[in-house]
Amino acid sequence: MRESFGYQFLPLRFSKLKFDPLSFSTSFALRLPHSKHLKPWTAPPIPKLPTEMEIDPQYPEPEADKTEIINEDDLFRAADNGDLSFFKSLSQPQLHRCLALRNEDGRSLLHVAVSSARTEVVKILAAFDHSISGINSADEEGWAPLHSAASSGNVEIVKILLDRGADVNLKNNGGRTALHYAASKGWLKVAEILLSNGAKINSKDKVGCTPLHRAASTGKSELCELLIEEGADIDAVDRAGQTPIMSAVICYNKEIALLLIRHGADVDVEDKEGYTVLGRASDEFRPILIDAAKAMLEG
Repeated sequence: MRESFGYQFLPLRFSKLKFDPLSFSTSFALRLPHSKHLKPWTAPPIPKLPTEMEIDPQYPEPEADKTEIINEDDLFRAADNGDLSFFKSLSQPQLHRCLALRNEDGRSLLHVAVSSARTEVVKILAAFDHSISGINSADEEGWAPLHSAASSGNVEIVKILLDRGADVNLKNNGGRTALHYAASKGWLKVAEILLSNGAKINSKDKVGCTPLHRAASTGKSELCELLIEEGADIDAVDRAGQTPIMSAVICYNKEIALLLIRHGADVDVEDKEGYTVLGRASDEFRPILIDAAKAMLEG
């Protein structure tokens, strides 16, 4: 018995040999002793040969961007006029392109809509712009949309911008925050919203004025009351060394000056030019201040 390629070959016995001259075929009647010990043999698979040359699949070329370009002037005009249907008709790619547009003042479409108090347009633009940088985008003077909304006293737009991530303490080129403008204009509700969203009550602008300085100089008594109640520094000093009560006296805001005295404002502090509150007051105003200060001391 021999082994070849791992298979066992046993001697075969030929019992009959038949020859068919017509088919030229042979057949053997084989008797295989011990055939149960044979290991089965399986022919290796024949690799399938390609019947034709393979060709790389052809993919359609990408279509060119067929989005219609909208005239920039038309877009800014629509934002200014509050043309809601115009913006609703824009596709998402068109709206996306709108976000990067700026006019000659460096203002975005959102900023223009805010300044013109176009609340519905503001909602569309603010909702589509998911970037914080877009909401806080400033113009050439550093004004962001929130500055404009606070200055105009638009409560709803202020809320929209804050909900979309507007920076409540962002300063413009003059160093003023939205609270400075709400205070100087007397927008009580706007100031309350800004403060509830983290506005810094004693933030100073480039000349050192706080929101209380601004409210005192413009005679906004309710704003002064609110700021004082919320913890404003009543004797904060600006770069000229002047306090809010000095601002009120210089602007002849009698009611504000008396309000600040009642809250304990210092009437003896001197500014950088050596003037006190009484020294800054007019001859007509000075006696009123003296009486108010005496009443505070006696009370």
